[in-house]
Amino acid sequence: MDYKDYYKILGVDKKASEKEIKSAYRKLARKYHPDVNPGDKAAEKKFKEINEAQAVLTDPEKRKKYDTLGPDWEKRFRQPGAGTYTRTGPGASAGDFSDFFETLFGQRTGGASSRGGFDFDLGSIFGRGRGRTQPPTQRGTDVEQPVEITLQEAFQGVERAYTLETAQQCPTCKGSGLQGDNICPTCRGAGSIPKTKRLTIKIPAGVKEGSRIRVAGEGNPGAAGGASGDLYLIAHIAPDSRFRREGDNLYTEVSVPVTKLALGGDAEVPTMKGHLSMRIPPGSQNGRTLRLPGQGMPQLKGEKRGDLYVKINAVLPTRLDERQRDLFQQLEKAGA
Repeated sequence: MDYKDYYKILGVDKKASEKEIKSAYRKLARKYHPDVNPGDKAAEKKFKEINEAQAVLTDPEKRKKYDTLGPDWEKRFRQPGAGTYTRTGPGASAGDFSDFFETLFGQRTGGASSRGGFDFDLGSIFGRGRGRTQPPTQRGTDVEQPVEITLQEAFQGVERAYTLETAQQCPTCKGSGLQGDNICPTCRGAGSIPKTKRLTIKIPAGVKEGSRIRVAGEGNPGAAGGASGDLYLIAHIAPDSRFRREGDNLYTEVSVPVTKLALGGDAEVPTMKGHLSMRIPPGSQNGRTLRLPGQGMPQLKGEKRGDLYVKINAVLPTRLDERQRDLFQQLEKAGA
């Protein structure tokens, strides 16, 4: 099987930080997510590849092992007299990860022996022992999933239903990948089996761009009976045609006749709860900004709300009748 360059898949440098890796992953996940590309097999394959790359490069232990082995990883797995890695039994991979990943991290072994076992144990290369020695329990890795919501949904909170294609701990081997001395026949050594689950997740009011919504225990399964990781929804707020958001404050604009700026009056202003009437003081200048306290976004943690800032734009008449022209001329003569 071919070596997979996880750094190239995510488009990051080999010295990239975990933050840079996660940022690259989120960007690609949004582009190739199956919900965005229904029926696109190429996008589905790419989505699985970036998930696999993220699972390795954001796990310090896996990343260390991956970097240590490098492109010549296959040579390091060979021992005198040992055969190359081969599948046993029918069927495809036990999960969404490639053979390359499972061989390195999923306790895959190679070279069938006469007793139905294998000539060498890849787990020993990673210090996980051989034979009847059971590996230590290990918590499953966390999973990140981008979710795009509107500003209105971020204001009031929303529930989203998801169908997750994940994995669950193998019930036969309890995540060890082994049954006695042999590879587990249920998961074929992966330690997990595919799982489709329907979840309804509440996204709280006040989330911002990049907010992480944690769903406990819905990440990847643990190894050897370890607890599952968590699922994190990464919020992305779609642009809004009415408002611009800065922190918990909102900004908008309204247009009013120039006479209302000069004489004062009421103007209808959009808010996240609907329209309300705002008083414009007499003598207001074009471009003046007024503040409406408490009409902004709710705080993610707390009961306070931000403010709404309204910029006032003057609307000048484009056609004047004789009377209007005369009035403007009188204003000009008066030095207004």
